[in-house]
Amino acid sequence: MTLTQAEKAAVVTIWAKVATQADAIGAESLERLFLSYPQTKTYFPHFDLSQGSAQLRGHGSKVMSAIGEAVKDIDDIRRALAKLSELHAYILRVDPVNFKLLSHCILCSVAAHYPLDFTPEVHAAWDKFLSSVSSVLTEKYR
Repeated sequence: MTLTQAEKAAVVTIWAKVATQADAIGAESLERLFLSYPQTKTYFPHFDLSQGSAQLRGHGSKVMSAIGEAVKDIDDIRRALAKLSELHAYILRVDPVNFKLLSHCILCSVAAHYPLDFTPEVHAAWDKFLSSVSSVLTEKYR
């Protein structure tokens, strides 16, 4: 799934804003994930998953850092996320569906934080971008 130049520009533009609040948006996205899809909690039995916990904020920061790496290397997301893809497939063995669920939660969080900037075109670009990220993270499962 190749992003057009206009879609890449939309992702990069919104990321510049998201990056200033990435930790909070990451934690919020995980909170949405765990509330909406409680089955995803099974991968975090050792975490304090209560709202605002240090572990939730820490993992949210890691998630958004990976998204930032994908944005930085938007022309080669596969290379940007290669190690993370292997970690999730071979070590953590996370159900691949969870990446799509989390992508949706990130999309919702970004839209909630930047409603005026999140036009239908930006929404479509971010959806396509996050789908690409999910696809890269699940390709080692095949």
